[in-house]
Amino acid sequence: MPDVFCGNTDKCQMCPKSVENAVFHVFHKQGFHIPVIRSEFNFMLFILKGEILVNSEEYAGTTVKTGEFILQPITAKIEILAMIDTECIYYRFNQPELFCDKRYHHIMNDIPGPLINTPLKIVPALEYFLICTNTYLSEPKICRELLSLKRKELAFILGHYYTDYELASLIHPLSQYTTSFQYFVIQNYKKVKTVEEFAQLGGYSLTTFRRIFDAIFHVPVHEWMTEQRKESILYQLRDDRLSISEICFGHGFESLSNFSNFCKKYFGDSPRNLRKEKSAEIQKILQ
Repeated sequence: MPDVFCGNTDKCQMCPKSVENAVFHVFHKQGFHIPVIRSEFNFMLFILKGEILVNSEEYAGTTVKTGEFILQPITAKIEILAMIDTECIYYRFNQPELFCDKRYHHIMNDIPGPLINTPLKIVPALEYFLICTNTYLSEPKICRELLSLKRKELAFILGHYYTDYELASLIHPLSQYTTSFQYFVIQNYKKVKTVEEFAQLGGYSLTTFRRIFDAIFHVPVHEWMTEQRKESILYQLRDDRLSISEICFGHGFESLSNFSNFCKKYFGDSPRNLRKEKSAEIQKILQ
């Protein structure tokens, strides 16, 4: 059997070489809304058809239209709203594939990032890549080697068809996260329940971890972890696919009444009323 591909696609989901897919072909109906969340991975958003309103530090109130794409780095806070029916491809990753080490360092050291980020155009070669990729990268798990090859191909297309200045708008946001303490925090905060566990996971003493965390995030660790919990709860309350009970017990609350008290304290209303506000907020934005 060949070392890379066995040819039996029916068994890919059970193959030990399969990994979680990182490429997602998605259709969003007009009004689809992702409230403000903190991204837990780097991702690129390619719009094949339609328009999406993006609000983040990098793209404040920016409409990404048909034939455009953006990159959002890990830890970025982002909100998304489909202005019309939209077809798009999400590509997420931890460490980026580099098109060329020498050119990467040249852009990092000699090419400043744009003062205002704007979406990049999808050139024909990239469009062909996206369409072709969509035909066979649609399963929940895919071959690790295939995904690696497609990542390298994407890196080649970006390096070959885009200027240094255009690539600077992708590279500079990534550089400040991928090797940082922030990256460790965002990748691991859901794995722990206490500050002590967090420090131990990173191999820090409790005092050192708190000192570094405060210097970078400018807020105590416990307070920051509480804020992440609040953001996650509010996000899930606006997702109709999850019941209130699932959200409640999934976040460690002992009862629905405790969960309701938490929501009233931090959000000013009950979980059910917060969920009802979703459609009204979206309609107001679309007007």
